[in-house]
Amino acid sequence: MISYQTEGVKMPVIKRRAVSAWVKAVAATYGKKVGEIAYIFCDDEKILEVNREYLQHDYYTDIITFDYCEGDTISGDLFISLDTVKSNSELVGATYEQELFRVIIHGILHLCGINDKGPGEREIMEACENKALAML
Repeated sequence: MISYQTEGVKMPVIKRRAVSAWVKAVAATYGKKVGEIAYIFCDDEKILEVNREYLQHDYYTDIITFDYCEGDTISGDLFISLDTVKSNSELVGATYEQELFRVIIHGILHLCGINDKGPGEREIMEACENKALAML
């Protein structure tokens, strides 16, 4: 099940059924089934709080993914800062909606085993994001 929640922000305008079907389709391309996924849309202050408390990082970010995967079933809590999504969309010249969908699927790709911190991994992640966005 995929749930959509907010903390301190208004729910972004997305078609939840369509997004859920897309998330499941993308996960399936990696041989994964979707278990419990919770999207928590929040503001910069909340994501900074989560980053400090759970990861000991003192900075803002667009998404924090907590991985509860077991076997081929992906599960997790995905905190998304709508403030950072908005500012990043302006930085990269994308629409807010395009950037929001990129971040929504970014967390799913992490749960599917795609990383973006090591050498060459950012490019792989970006290619996977683009492939997934083309499925939307």
